[in-house]
Amino acid sequence: MTYTLELAQAQELNVCTGIIDAGRAFQREQGFVQWTDDYPNRAVLQKDIEDQTGYVLKVNGQIAAYMCVDFRGEPAYDDIDGAWQTAEPYAVVHRMAFDAAYRGQGLADITFRLIEGLCLERGVRSIRVDTDFPNKRMQHVLAKNGFRQRGVIVFQGSGKLAYDKSL
Repeated sequence: MTYTLELAQAQELNVCTGIIDAGRAFQREQGFVQWTDDYPNRAVLQKDIEDQTGYVLKVNGQIAAYMCVDFRGEPAYDDIDGAWQTAEPYAVVHRMAFDAAYRGQGLADITFRLIEGLCLERGVRSIRVDTDFPNKRMQHVLAKNGFRQRGVIVFQGSGKLAYDKSL
């Protein structure tokens, strides 16, 4: 298997939007709503792609996941109830979702390794992520990949668990 992390292209927007929509449905199947009907939406993903912060994980050339990896920081992270353990600059990972056909194959671990490589290529040695309190699956993935819970931030109007990792 070949795994690549690539900038999402404009012509891939429909596929990326479908993955996010499926991720939203998957969250609801697990009994929680982290992503509302309004966020993230197609316009958010389109802006990610235009800003070159939208990425896709490809498995043997096929899109398996979508996420935003932003090296400009996240203003919501400036105010944390807790303390970040990593220094700036950092990359923030938002909106990570996997195509249903690829779930359960350990791709989140592979994706985080590829994101870490991207960070190191850019001289960035810190990654920050947030997730909702009921999103136990993502909390498990983050802990398994060496992220540590650092406190609570407010993002999109609600409290989120904040994690970081030093590279």
